[in-house]
Amino acid sequence: MTITTRAISISARLGSLVLGTAVLAAASTGAYAQSNYPAKPIRLLVPFPPGGGTDMIARAVAQKITEKNGWSIVVDNRPGAGGNLGVDAAAKAAPDGYTLVMGQTSNLAINPALYKKLPYDPLKNLTPVALVSSSPILMVSGAGTSLHTIAEVLKAAKAKPDTVTVGYSGNGTVAHLAVTQVEQAVGIKLRHVPYKGIAQAITDLSGGQIDLFVGSIPSLIGQVRNDKLQPLVVTSKQRSGELPSTPTMAESGSAGFEAITWFGILAPAGTPDAVVQKLNQAINAALAEPDVKEKLRSEGGDILGGSSEDFGKLMRAEVPRWAKIVKDSGASLN
Repeated sequence: MTITTRAISISARLGSLVLGTAVLAAASTGAYAQSNYPAKPIRLLVPFPPGGGTDMIARAVAQKITEKNGWSIVVDNRPGAGGNLGVDAAAKAAPDGYTLVMGQTSNLAINPALYKKLPYDPLKNLTPVALVSSSPILMVSGAGTSLHTIAEVLKAAKAKPDTVTVGYSGNGTVAHLAVTQVEQAVGIKLRHVPYKGIAQAITDLSGGQIDLFVGSIPSLIGQVRNDKLQPLVVTSKQRSGELPSTPTMAESGSAGFEAITWFGILAPAGTPDAVVQKLNQAINAALAEPDVKEKLRSEGGDILGGSSEDFGKLMRAEVPRWAKIVKDSGASLN
């Protein structure tokens, strides 16, 4: 073997040794980072404005995890495009467990079929961490309206199609499609008024600018209890325990009708399994706390929880189910 050949051979072996050492060091560093997680504040993106149902649920869970674990979780509201902006920001974030998103039915299961060019694929670009809760949709009217019952709404809408106005937060949300399903089920036509968030909608409802509003129970229950809004109908199969006097849509002319929204926390795809499991355990522990249970249930929500796999299975079932509903509704957004 010549000196040159021997030098090349030694160099190759040294290169392999250095590369192997680097790989082991990187793996060791990654393992340490995961075991030491979280070592800095966690950002929980909420893809809707403050004050709505998604925001309330996110803050309740984040606060309890902080209390129980001493972690710093910062809720960051990123509204826009039916929740797409906030979810997309999470999907494109570093997969290190320090950026999470509170997703829900609309931006995870509905928007893939609704938007022609969605910037993310919820099944490919996000990792389910844990389900949090679910809630029926509630239709309300303002305290000063002449529409006091769902029967009166249906009668008015049939008498004068496209004149009774109904608001909801964002095109393509569960609330929007629930309204569309109601119209199809009972043969009416309402005038749709989409809003970017709930605050302005409730102001307009209270002022008589719109006749009805449809949203999740957690976002509306407070003003219902304060007699500022009148509950007309819920979209679950059974009546809500928090609104036992409010009929279901199934009781009001559409047998078998159901439209609920679910909420869950996700991380960017590629987030280490150890970090996902640590987050899942923290979320489930928070949901098991009596005060969190009571808060979510008092707001009309049902506690879910469960494993990351449970959440993934739900998403894989819900995406095609809502795709059919979107197709049947004829709704489409750019």
